[in-house]
Amino acid sequence: MKDFRTLKLLDRLEKVFTGFDIDYKSMRKILQVKLTMDGRRIPTIFSQNTPKKDKETSNQYIKSLWIYVLFGLFMIPFLFIGDSYLFQMSLFYGIFTFFVMTSMISDFSSVLLDIRDRNILFPKPVNRRTISTAKMVHVMIYLFFLTIAIVGIPLIVGLVKNGLIFFLVSVINILLIDIFVVGLTALIYLSILLFFDGEKLKDIINYVQIFLSLAIMIGYQLLARSFVIIDLAISFEPQWWQVFIFPMWYGAIMDMIMNGDFQPIYLLFSALGVIFPLLSLWLYIKFNPAFEQNLQKLTYQGKAKEKRRSKLSQLLLKLICRTHEERTFFRFAGLMMKNERDFKLKVYPSLGFSVVIPFIFIMNDFNTDFDQISTTNSYLSIYFSLIIIPTTMMLLKFSGKYKGSWIYRVAPIVQLKPMFSGTIKAFIFKLYLPVYLLLCVLFLTLFGVKVLPDLIVVFINSCLYAVICFMILKKSLPFSESFEHVNQNNGALVFGLMLIAGLFAGLHFISTLFSYGIYVYLVISIVTLWMLWKRGFDITWDRVIQ
Repeated sequence: MKDFRTLKLLDRLEKVFTGFDIDYKSMRKILQVKLTMDGRRIPTIFSQNTPKKDKETSNQYIKSLWIYVLFGLFMIPFLFIGDSYLFQMSLFYGIFTFFVMTSMISDFSSVLLDIRDRNILFPKPVNRRTISTAKMVHVMIYLFFLTIAIVGIPLIVGLVKNGLIFFLVSVINILLIDIFVVGLTALIYLSILLFFDGEKLKDIINYVQIFLSLAIMIGYQLLARSFVIIDLAISFEPQWWQVFIFPMWYGAIMDMIMNGDFQPIYLLFSALGVIFPLLSLWLYIKFNPAFEQNLQKLTYQGKAKEKRRSKLSQLLLKLICRTHEERTFFRFAGLMMKNERDFKLKVYPSLGFSVVIPFIFIMNDFNTDFDQISTTNSYLSIYFSLIIIPTTMMLLKFSGKYKGSWIYRVAPIVQLKPMFSGTIKAFIFKLYLPVYLLLCVLFLTLFGVKVLPDLIVVFINSCLYAVICFMILKKSLPFSESFEHVNQNNGALVFGLMLIAGLFAGLHFISTLFSYGIYVYLVISIVTLWMLWKRGFDITWDRVIQ
């Protein structure tokens, strides 16, 4: 087994660990195994274009860090935005937090929620403190490499531009952010573990991961809105809700030290920036035994509950799907999208973004002046909700349970049209429509009932857009492939498909320039949708990727 350089550096701290009654040799061996397994695990951000033959021969995690280095380069311009360190460094730390938190959500939750230690190590003659410390050090090693990759180059640039004090304060701030992120993530999971178990717990953790993704995006918008730029001069306006935006805590620390500005609000932010990371670390250490004990709940699978379908739902299903075969695949796809955790973790955050993005563009244009907004055609920003359609359509062929796709071959399936049309309808009505209805309620509140015909046109165009995406994308049986085979090289294709959504928005805008133009556009969209839906799903077995 490979002897990692990280462990050789850790050897210099052997006496420190021994002083805390930790069996260092056992901990080192545990870490060696964990790091070896990390090398074989494909990170989410890099797994989509990794050849299968390379997965077993190289450390994929180390190879994936170059992407984070690239992301870190985009943080460098924030170091040159004037001399308002609160503004520039809050944005800097906010972006860093975004990358660290999303990486924790996508790749490292499996480490925090790993129950193999209990199953393998607890029966062995290894004390619990050693096992817990090994997990904590594992987390620190992971964050060390990730942090260096993201902020290594920007910090060197900051050292050259702003001096040694700036560099040292930034290093301390970043360490505090790392501690806070790990502690916060672990405490959130612990809180869930205390009240739920088994399958319900796994679902809730999935939704928490999705919520964190959305919260990061919304928090970044709030962070940018905490500052007002007047004649290129940056003005900070204190608000009560800013205490919850923790990147500003560390921007305040930097501003205090570099500019000597000791405002009361800065002192409050600085105190929060130091107290909360240390408090989260103390709570993590204190409750780690309870955390480890409750992790055993993840092994409980729960009992399947048979859900009765109401007469109304059956009637609606018959209206949506005209044939028995199509209804069967509609139910099947709906259940897969509801219960497939890997699918939900990849798709559901995008559904949330589709709600947030239209309003971000509206607010950026009008600075939350609702009276001004209602008199414009900014409701066309709802077309940004369509950007989730091509990416989701591409993911409909993937599943964590892809090995069950043999059922397609043994089932008496003669025509593939009901399979594909039922799956696409399930996506539209189960995933997209609830999000779109929420958007409609919000847009009707902002713009009034006058935009109702426009909203109907957008939904018809959404269905039309889904069919076009299906016709252009490569054909594959629904939920029949592993997520490891997701091809990241489809970025150009997705971008091209998004241009089609922009074309729909452009035609919609042109229709508003004429009297009753929106109604003509509605008729054209319905006719086009009917024609394409009738022929777009006529797929034979030889055209499907096996």
